[in-house]
Amino acid sequence: MLELLDLRERGGRLEPSKLEIDPATTETVRSILQSVFIEGDDVLIELAKQFDGADLDGILVTEEEFARAEREVPPELRAALDELIERLHGYCGRQVPTEWWDEHDGVRFGEIVRPLDTVGCYVPGGRARYPSSVCMTVVPAIVAGVREIVLCTPPQRDGSVHAPVLYAARRAGATHVAKAGGAQAVAAMAYGTESIPSVDRIVGPGNVYVTEAKRQVAGFVGIDGLAGPSELAIVAAGSIDPRMAALDLIAQAEHDPEARTFFITPEPSLAEKVDAALADELTSAGRREIVDQAIRHTRLVLVRDLVHAADAVNDVAAEHLLLLLEEPSAFLANVRNAGAIFLGPWTAVPYGDYGVASNHVLPTAGTARFASGLRAADYVTVSSVLEMSADAAARYTPGTSAIARAEGLVGHARAMDARADEAGPR
Repeated sequence: MLELLDLRERGGRLEPSKLEIDPATTETVRSILQSVFIEGDDVLIELAKQFDGADLDGILVTEEEFARAEREVPPELRAALDELIERLHGYCGRQVPTEWWDEHDGVRFGEIVRPLDTVGCYVPGGRARYPSSVCMTVVPAIVAGVREIVLCTPPQRDGSVHAPVLYAARRAGATHVAKAGGAQAVAAMAYGTESIPSVDRIVGPGNVYVTEAKRQVAGFVGIDGLAGPSELAIVAAGSIDPRMAALDLIAQAEHDPEARTFFITPEPSLAEKVDAALADELTSAGRREIVDQAIRHTRLVLVRDLVHAADAVNDVAAEHLLLLLEEPSAFLANVRNAGAIFLGPWTAVPYGDYGVASNHVLPTAGTARFASGLRAADYVTVSSVLEMSADAAARYTPGTSAIARAEGLVGHARAMDARADEAGPR
């Protein structure tokens, strides 16, 4: 049923997916950004009607709506979300860089760490609702010490926000929740409106319009990255359960019709077993319209051995990597490019989606070659600090001044020479 890629003989390579934005989308987003910049809340209300079918009285969620949402969320789901938030606090608490200082030859130097003042978190609301994404984006900001956290998510047709999303937002620590989705939400967070404050950085995944809007405002504000379709690579060998691998492939396919999945193995018989198991499991899969489209992008990949498998993994640089191997830690030593890595048969990727020692905002479209998943460290800045004594100025100036003059920067040299002259001979 699945397409087979045999890389054993021809020495082929797996190509990462690429984020490609249609020019028409680029122009649509540019127009939306400009409109929000000029007209603010009025455009957000107009576009909520156009794209979400919602008549909004206001942009920001009210205290009454938060209270109603808490009543509507079942106790067991409240408890599960509370546990997710607690896990993320423990996980993210290890990620913030620490301030440090040292002194050498009359120079006191170090780095100070400061939280961003305001961040914007985007939480999608199209094909599914994601209280988990609220936690994944807001909690690291809280741990980092961010003062103001704006969360934007599309409204439902009745003008409300999904109750578990609101519950998660309040429990995680969001300062404001705005009923805004798509490129217009990104514009509102980047530029500010009457209701939504402008932010320093925008994080969180979204559809192609959200992604293109983030690309266009990057530099004006910080962004976490540009999200493409979700990805999973599985490397398997030996006596694994084909059904578990098939369920993992289907779980990833649920995300998006364009989701990309690869089952990489040196054993043709195992590929056949997984193919058969996938056909069986699809009969009881949910979200079939999405899954059926995504499964068309799934590939069974045959490699020569596990060394070749590691090459394939590093080439595709997938968002998620699952190692169904007898010694996954040994294989891990050869992995360079992956967003999040899951070791062994018990570690299903969805555990990471729900905050078991991972964040699910991860690099896609091959960007794991140079980017990492969302971390608390992404919500701080690090500034270098130095303080020099007169002795240090005299000591360093001959060398630094010589370099400045060689570069033609006489003003730089004179500023340093003046310090050395003032310090006098040492």
